[in-house]
Amino acid sequence: MFNLKTDLCILLVGLALTLFGCSAVSVSDVPARNWKMSVVTNENSSWTKGARIFADLVKQRSGGQIQIAVYPNGELAGGNQVKELTMLQDGSIDFTYHSNLLYSNLDQSFAAISMPWLFTDYSQVDAALCGPAGSQLLKAAEDHGIVGLAYGENGFRQLTNGRLAVHSPDDLHGLKIRIPDVELYDSIYKAMGAIPVAMNFGEVIGALKQEQIDGQENPIDIIVSSKLYEVQNHITVWNYSYDALILGMNKKDWDGLPGTAQAIIKQAASEASKEQVRLSRDAARTQLSLLRDKGMTITELTPDQVKAFRMTTAPVYAEWSGKIDPVIKKLWETGDLSE
Repeated sequence: MFNLKTDLCILLVGLALTLFGCSAVSVSDVPARNWKMSVVTNENSSWTKGARIFADLVKQRSGGQIQIAVYPNGELAGGNQVKELTMLQDGSIDFTYHSNLLYSNLDQSFAAISMPWLFTDYSQVDAALCGPAGSQLLKAAEDHGIVGLAYGENGFRQLTNGRLAVHSPDDLHGLKIRIPDVELYDSIYKAMGAIPVAMNFGEVIGALKQEQIDGQENPIDIIVSSKLYEVQNHITVWNYSYDALILGMNKKDWDGLPGTAQAIIKQAASEASKEQVRLSRDAARTQLSLLRDKGMTITELTPDQVKAFRMTTAPVYAEWSGKIDPVIKKLWETGDLSE
């Protein structure tokens, strides 16, 4: 079930779109378009499922005028997430789901919602993304040639490795952990004593098999859908960082549409992303048992164990304090950006 504040936020967005005419769109006003949407994950992930729901809704509501082909596995960018985002900016790709972490390479304020152990539950996440800071971040994407249509979810990120059960910061010392190519995670893992290795996600399985890295971090849905349990023995459930998705559209494509078509796309993005979030959270609740059945050792940290890790990352907040927009940084102080 969704948090009441989340459902209210989405309801208000849908109502606003209806008032702007989305419920009475004349198909004759919608230009014919054939567009491409790229996601870096595979067919079984909530990312790809959400993207396909979005494409289907747009096709249906545009009377077939707007067709969106979905490409999983980062196929259009050779599995390179950074390149994929660049292609969205230049119009080689028209839509993507991308983590806010990748957007932090464009504007470091996007890293704010992924600071270590900032959120304790989904209700805090929902309040933040539905509040003014969430809106401000989506708006900030326009400065980089992207229209942020809606928030999806990658989820709380967990740690896997092939060496040992990680209970304390000492267990992380010297472990080579794959991270996405974002500065924030480099700071976090160095603070915890690990050796961060930036790498495209498409290269992770091979690197683990060849023992070039010891582990990686990702939400449970990605761990399961990518079958990381085949090359990793241990998972530490610690919810150390929250990872949102942004359903982004090339701004030139957006600006070239009449208002009726924009309303169709915006509403479809909101509805599809709500479903994608539901799928992601369902996966997080149910897939730990699958990982256990696949032979992984599951270590769920206690609050005291989490506190020990959290203390090691205090310097990360000091380092990033000057890099984050003051309005967005309010989250660090209050834990709720909705006020």
